[in-house]
Amino acid sequence: MGEVERLTDRTPFKPSRTQLTSAAGKRVPDVIAPHLRVLFCGINPGLYSAATGYHFARPGNRFWRALHGAGFTQRLLSPWEEPALLKCGCGVTNLVARATASADEIDAAELVSGRRRLLSKVRRYAPACVAVLGVGAYRIAFGRPAAALGGQPEKLGNAGLWVLPNPSGLNAHYQLAELVALLRELRDALCCGEVRPRSRRK
Repeated sequence: MGEVERLTDRTPFKPSRTQLTSAAGKRVPDVIAPHLRVLFCGINPGLYSAATGYHFARPGNRFWRALHGAGFTQRLLSPWEEPALLKCGCGVTNLVARATASADEIDAAELVSGRRRLLSKVRRYAPACVAVLGVGAYRIAFGRPAAALGGQPEKLGNAGLWVLPNPSGLNAHYQLAELVALLRELRDALCCGEVRPRSRRK
């Protein structure tokens, strides 16, 4: 499994069916730097992201709109502008590196292994908080079957832990306004230096 070659221009790119198929198993490079305010952690890249080389690149994904709506970015960024996240104190990684057509293709063992790799990144880069995007994946990876959305009682290394919904457009349980509100709660907690309030929603 290799990293996909990233596009270097800012022009929106729509992968062909062949490009999407060939993206299975590839990786998308992390957007990461030392001492971030928050490291967002997806489940794993989708084929669209792997084909383009950028996180949350599929047009229906709400991550970038929710991030802007919650005040993490001053303007709406496109996936092709993801390096600008670092200037906002944010980064992006994944629990599982390999790209799949659906997160359902990731098994429990991969998620648990992903937690260990995430811990290694946290120890190396020392973010203040890690926000996992997907409560189901979090429950499996961290061995917390009753975990709810919001701040978690435990830490990952020295980083606070937060759980948010998967921003995929396929996640019909949460609309954009709800994602924005939940992300704003995280931003407010970070601004107050309190990234571990009791989780509250399932």
